[in-house]
This record gives sequence, C-alpha cells and structure tokens, in this order.
Amino acid sequence: MGAKNALICLGGGPSPVINASLQGVIEGCFAAGDIAHVYCARHGIEGVLLEQLTDMAREDPAELRRLRDTPASGAIGTCRYKLGEDRAEDFERILQVLAAHDVGYFFYIGGNDSMDTADKVSRLARRAGLELVAVGVPKTIDNDLGDDSGTIIDHTPGYGSAARYWADLIAEVNEENRGICVSECVTVYQAMGRDAGFITAASRLADPEREMPLQLYLAECGHSLEFLAEQVNRQLQQSGRCIVVVGEGFDVGDIGAAVDGFGHIEYGASRLSACQGVVNYLNSVHLKARGYANCQVPGVLQRCTAVHRSPVDVEEAYQVGLHAARLAARGEGGVMATILREPGAAYRVRYGQVALQTVANSVRHLPQSWIAENRVDVTDDFIRYAQPLIGEELAPLHFENGRLRFARLEGRCIPQKCPPYVPVGMR
Repeated sequence: MGAKNALICLGGGPSPVINASLQGVIEGCFAAGDIAHVYCARHGIEGVLLEQLTDMAREDPAELRRLRDTPASGAIGTCRYKLGEDRAEDFERILQVLAAHDVGYFFYIGGNDSMDTADKVSRLARRAGLELVAVGVPKTIDNDLGDDSGTIIDHTPGYGSAARYWADLIAEVNEENRGICVSECVTVYQAMGRDAGFITAASRLADPEREMPLQLYLAECGHSLEFLAEQVNRQLQQSGRCIVVVGEGFDVGDIGAAVDGFGHIEYGASRLSACQGVVNYLNSVHLKARGYANCQVPGVLQRCTAVHRSPVDVEEAYQVGLHAARLAARGEGGVMATILREPGAAYRVRYGQVALQTVANSVRHLPQSWIAENRVDVTDDFIRYAQPLIGEELAPLHFENGRLRFARLEGRCIPQKCPPYVPVGMR
C-alpha cells in the first residue's frame, strides 16, 4: 500500500514493562522500510479522538532507548475510554484522524478491552475501505487475557513482574509477621487481578517449599468470610501466626463499588477494600492467638514498580512488541502478537499471532487443576508454570543523582488536521 504512517496507542491499566513493548513496536516500525512516520497517541484512544499525536522521530533516541527500563504508562499515557456500539460519532472521528494523518498501521498495547478496541477499529476501517493494518500487543498484570486452555497466549507481559513483586513482598512480609506476631498475629494483603487469581497465586513463589504460614484466597474459589476465619484460626493454632493474601474481588459484602468506563469495578476507588473487610471480620471474631489482624493494600504499586521488574518479563515484552511491528510490516493485520511456551523442561517461548476477534474481551482464569485440595494454596504445577517468569535476578535500574532515571519524552503534538472534537464519553 506504499509508505504509510504508524500509530501506537496504550490502553487500560499500566504495567511495569508496558514501555518495553512500546519500545519494541517503535524500533520495529523504524526498521520497516515502508513505514514513514511513527506516531503515538497521548492517553490511548482518547488521544486519537482529540487528535493529540506525537512523532517518535522527534524524540531523543537516547530517551527512546530508556523506555525498556521505564515502568508504567507515563511516557505517552493511557486511558480507560470505551468505544461503545452507541458511539458512532467516535468511530467516525477515529477514521477521520487516521485518514488525515495517512495512518496505515495501527497498534494497540493493552489487555482484554484494548484488544476489543483494536478489533473494532480494524473492522471499522475495513468497512470504510481504509487501508489499515491493525495489530494488538498483549499487556496485563492480571494474566487474564486469552482462555482457560492457555493455547491463545501462555502469559501476558506484565504478569511476570507482578508475580516477582508478590514473591519479594511476601518474603519481606514473612519477616515482619514473624517478628511482631505476638501483637499482630494475622497480616492480610490484597492482590489485584479482578476475577482471576494469578497474582494472588504468585505469592506462593515466595515460599515454594511451603514453610510459611501462608494462605491464598483465590478468586476462582469463591470463599466466604466464615471459611476464611476458620482456616486462619486453624493456622493460628498450629503456628501462632498467619499471612493471608486475598484477591481484590473477595466477597466481603457491599464495598461501595466504583466502576470504570468498561463497567469493571475500580477496587482502589471503592469505599471499602476486601482486605479491610476481611480484617474487620477477623477482629470481630475470636482469634485463637494473641494479638489482632492488620492489613495492607499495595494497590497500583503492583503495576508501576520498577524495582521488582522481572528481566524475563522485560525481554519478552520488548520482543512481543518487536514481533507485532514485524507482523504489521508483512501486512498481517487483524491479529494480536502472542507468546507461546515451547514444550519441554527448559523454559523457552516463541512469538506467534492470534485473530483479534478470538481474543477480544476474552477471559482467562486460574485452572482448577492448579488449585490445591485445601483450596487455600496452589499446586506445584502452578509453581513450575510461574517460576520461570520472575527470573533469577532483578532487571537493571538506572539512577541519576541518586534517583531512579526513566525515559523523558517531550511529547510535543504534531499539527492537527481535523476540526476540534469532543468525544461522546466526555460530553
């Protein structure tokens, strides 16, 4: 289709390695001979609607190379704007902006909802006769992209670093709890993950030999407060202390839920956390050890930390972004780049593709076969699955004047070519 421009968007929540994928896409597009300019939209699809596009060729190459070691989405921004079927004006606006800037390659880095957005844009452009190669790039710390078979994608970039965060955190929490258990016998932590228990399960990587008094309350199990209290008290009778990790969706009753543009619960913005609800309940019943229960909610730290990034995760995030750019350069649109595990004892992956329609709005859960019989732990099969993803060491960190140094993109928008527009969801 001749030399065209590329446009890259981020969607949904950040991850510790999302910018590694961004760098992979940018460098892959730079290397492709028929891609003229590489643009990024500020704050995802909102930036497309508002025609706020930045040209990566105008950025300092040294700063672009720092993206690999920069966590979260601050470099170009993300959003949770939903392109609903009732927002025909938004769809028309997207086509208008893509055509005005001669965009022939569209990349969306994100999770379930972002793949749905990429699929909608791809189909919309095809119906309108616009030459557009749309490619999705997977991202979510929740690891809930794909299906329960695990054949669509083995794991998502971002999960390995979130798993590393929890493995490191629980190792530290165990030292804290062991020291103060005569006063604070139970400590409760809340993990992200919505309706999938992969992040909660990763806590077991801190203690694969099961020497800690650690209990995991996975979203897939649907536990009650009564069951949790019974299990905690059983542990207290054995060891005098207990570490509890609950998924953010653990049912503690009405939490005054806040929701995002996609209708998903924003647990961090709701009035009550599952963690606090659990602690309130535990402290209202008789704990069979001295002291009381306390809680912590790490929250967005799980998805924006640089310190706990997995080097395996960083490299795979970069490679899947690079692979997405190569797919686009070959004209393979309407797909998402994917990571698949090779068979065998040694950990190896390959990069493939899957149709956007297959993965859009897909949901994956922790397999029941990876949940232990006692329903408060995971099996060794899960440990064998997740252990290689966190790496042996931490990813490199860069400092300047004693402070962490991340990419600093100027982010100047190119001149607009379309009339001003207010997105439907902002009116």
